[in-house]
Amino acid sequence: MRHVISALVQNQPGVLAHVSGMLASRGFNIDSLAVGATEDGNLSRMTFVVHGDDGVLEQARKQLGKIVTVVRVDDISSQNYVERDLMLIKVNASAIPAHRDLALVETFRGKVIDITSDTLMIENLRQRRQDRSVHLPDARLRIIELARTGRIALVRGRGKEGAPA
Repeated sequence: MRHVISALVQNQPGVLAHVSGMLASRGFNIDSLAVGATEDGNLSRMTFVVHGDDGVLEQARKQLGKIVTVVRVDDISSQNYVERDLMLIKVNASAIPAHRDLALVETFRGKVIDITSDTLMIENLRQRRQDRSVHLPDARLRIIELARTGRIALVRGRGKEGAPA
């Protein structure tokens, strides 16, 4: 089962290594990871996506909660939340007629952010369950490079997920 975990952690060196090391030692492969500042300069939010059995993941969540620099850990997968990540796609555009550029961008549900004589770079703000956006409609098009950020997520509504209780 896919789990989106949000952890508020103290903004200190080594926290990321400690948390990811603990998950790795429990056999979890982190599919996505993003860390960034929060509204409180002393805290960072770690959002990671892992796959695993509910019971095993609950044990890992409890172990994360025991780490001194971890303020709070929530598995937000079962809650109503908003999730995003950003993808940059560079494709071979030398064989694309100019009038097809727009169709290509629409295929990726993105926007063109860079054009050279032989490449086209597209930005795609990906939402939950839009992972199929890298499938190309035309065999002449080739992905030259692809880069993605980690997923970020917040629970919807007034309550602040991850806020210290």
